[in-house]
Amino acid sequence: MTSTLGLSFDGGETTEAFRAMIELGDRGGASTAWLASHLFQREPISSAAIALGATSRISIALMAMSPYSVHPLYATMAAATLDEYFPGRVKLCFGVGAPRDLEAAGLVAEHPLGTLREAIALARALLGGETVDFNGERFKVSGRRLSTGARDVPIYLAASGPQMLELAGAAADGVLISAATSPAFIRWTLDLVRKGEEKAGRVIKKTALVYVSADADETTARDRLRRTLGFILRGQHHARNLELAGTTLDQAALAAAYAREDWDAVNALVTDDVVMRHSASGTPEQVRAAFAAYEDVGVDEIVASGMGTPADLRQLLDALK
Repeated sequence: MTSTLGLSFDGGETTEAFRAMIELGDRGGASTAWLASHLFQREPISSAAIALGATSRISIALMAMSPYSVHPLYATMAAATLDEYFPGRVKLCFGVGAPRDLEAAGLVAEHPLGTLREAIALARALLGGETVDFNGERFKVSGRRLSTGARDVPIYLAASGPQMLELAGAAADGVLISAATSPAFIRWTLDLVRKGEEKAGRVIKKTALVYVSADADETTARDRLRRTLGFILRGQHHARNLELAGTTLDQAALAAAYAREDWDAVNALVTDDVVMRHSASGTPEQVRAAFAAYEDVGVDEIVASGMGTPADLRQLLDALK
């Protein structure tokens, strides 16, 4: 691998599985554990502190902290405090947040581009260690600074739309691309990130969440991901992702199959070809080839997603040897 390996946790893991996988990833050479901040799941800041204390080298990223549910001041305080205890092992990632989760909590994601631009700018100013006077349209800080002083915490932006991708290139230290995206789609997203980079005269890190499943039997490996990928790819916002990958998928039929919980229909619609084009799955050789395809389009860090048990992670680490 020319890229680094990250691990993704969505907050649904048991405490036993989370601890075991973090420790296994630490020993196995994983660069970063990306902890999702999905509402109603396990809280990532607490989990980050536990993970950092239980490991010696792996970094932790507070992933896609939404400024609509967590004030960017508080998210930055959390990242700075963790970095004070575990220097150089913390990253902060902002994102809009899952629309349905926000809606369930009575939150409305208004003016996302401007809101995320302000969140990044405020976090960067606070992490600089100086007294901050920030007068944005949504967020304001008047003459205050962090008690931790300056902290070298990279700021990432989870982005998918063209304007948000350009914002990542122009203002963040790294971009995070969501999972179930094909290498071809990621190439398209990174071209937009580079537009932002060129305007600002800078280069940022490119990170992608990739669903991963390795097994000696390729059908077994792909069966693990079939229903998860179908759930994501049924959404119309993935039309360009499917088109660029050359994927044939009846999204309307897939959405209907999910609505009636017809899992046989879901499995039939999400063919091996669909799984292959939108994940790194199959035999160890096939997983390595898929990783190479993601690297070839410019991904610096592949964040392995979809692994629910330590055994799943162990198979991946063995496949990448």
